[in-house]
Amino acid sequence: METLIFKDWKSLASVAFCAVIAYLTLFIFIRISGKRTLAKLNAFDFVVTVILGSTLSSMILAKVTLSEGLVALIIIILLQYALAWTAKRSHKAEAIINSVPTLLFYNGAFIEDALDKEVITKEEIYAEIRKYRLHRMDDVQAVVMELNGTFTVVKKAPGGSHTSLEDIDTDV
Repeated sequence: METLIFKDWKSLASVAFCAVIAYLTLFIFIRISGKRTLAKLNAFDFVVTVILGSTLSSMILAKVTLSEGLVALIIIILLQYALAWTAKRSHKAEAIINSVPTLLFYNGAFIEDALDKEVITKEEIYAEIRKYRLHRMDDVQAVVMELNGTFTVVKKAPGGSHTSLEDIDTDV
């Protein structure tokens, strides 16, 4: 029971040293890899975050050496960058990596197939619309589930042919 609370000063110093090195390394890698690493998470970014956390934990608790952990962090961040770069240049790769936004409500009607596919209730859509401080459903052009699982409510606007819904199939 005694070692559960305190083992020895050497192991405490080792954990402290590894934590500082792991923190600084991750900070530098995130600064190098860009803002995407910190953006709201899509499925791919979530996986990367979990793997980074697991790797950092292993480094801090000395389950792997610092050099092994650093190599793992470098590979993870390089893979994230490579896949993001590929997705930016290929529509097919982007569809595989990022999926596509889903139209859940359009022109006054719920899209039942999309609600079923995404396992979203009408009540959740109403709640999202209220977050945008809209009272009348007639004021809502669309509700979209974005790539990262968040909702966007698009208000109806007079005129204009260029809209934020151009990348979404609105033929429902």
